[in-house]
Amino acid sequence: MTSTPLPAPGLGFAVADEALEARVRAGLETVEQALRDAARSEAPFVTEAAQHVMVAGGKRFRPLLVLLAAEFGPNPVAPEVVESAVVVELTHLATLYHDDVMDEAALRRGASSANARWDNSVAILTGDWLFARASDLVSELGPEAVRIQARTFGRLVEGQIRETLGVREGDDPLAHYLSVVADKTGSLIATSALFGARFAGASEEIQETLRAFGEEIGQAFQLADDILDVMSDSVESGKTPGTDLREGVPTLPVLIFRASADPSVATDARLLELLDSDLNDDTRLAETLALLRAHPSLEQAENDVRRRADDARKLLANLPESPGRTALESLCDLVVTRSV
Repeated sequence: MTSTPLPAPGLGFAVADEALEARVRAGLETVEQALRDAARSEAPFVTEAAQHVMVAGGKRFRPLLVLLAAEFGPNPVAPEVVESAVVVELTHLATLYHDDVMDEAALRRGASSANARWDNSVAILTGDWLFARASDLVSELGPEAVRIQARTFGRLVEGQIRETLGVREGDDPLAHYLSVVADKTGSLIATSALFGARFAGASEEIQETLRAFGEEIGQAFQLADDILDVMSDSVESGKTPGTDLREGVPTLPVLIFRASADPSVATDARLLELLDSDLNDDTRLAETLALLRAHPSLEQAENDVRRRADDARKLLANLPESPGRTALESLCDLVVTRSV
């Protein structure tokens, strides 16, 4: 063991144990190659389209969590651990193709989205093909893995449907949004942690603890992205500041603001007006960002992310002390610091 933190691949947070860092790095390299192999077809165009988003990079947050959760089982380097990491990342990548079509996004991770480079049909079919590849691979992990994956996929789709339909009259917009985040983001990250523990041979109790941890930290991770959309001054996660605002996508700071806005206050009234306007205008977008950054709703959003990260950290108290647990605690710190 060394006391000098080493950077974990993909996320850049500190891992204080040299052996763990080496296993994680090796595991992520293996996952990366397996992803390329899984997204390869006899048809060259299918390979090109399927690897388009993949080669643009990404945090590989879900495979990382699979590998860290596997540390709580007796066989953290079991082949099934890597295979399940590939399954969850393929599933995540597939959702990105569909999301970009629904959002009419032109960019993904700083490059042209598949729908912008080709068209919506290609993007949708490529996403479907990646889902099929994930389903094929998970079938090799056994019936229980198939059941878990199917239920996770069901939550992903249901969350997307509810996001598409929007808030029903009389429902709380913020509660609706948080439920969508739980299904669209929390579900797959929870499954990532569950798969890692399960295929490393961890006990059912540890599997459930890590699943619950993944659900909580996954939601915090997405909500931290909401704050980055307002606060970042550089390209983060493949999108520039204000991307969600331009597209009219509801996010945590905006929903908190709308719930507490006082139209009799000049700055609140102006911000409400801007949020309901066309923010493709750079000047209006810049003013909107400035007003949101100065509003107490942003601090409330940051506090919500901190609370969720703390809730996730509390779950880790049920796990044995180990370098893996310390790494997951560092992950909680990362989620908070990347949003403030």
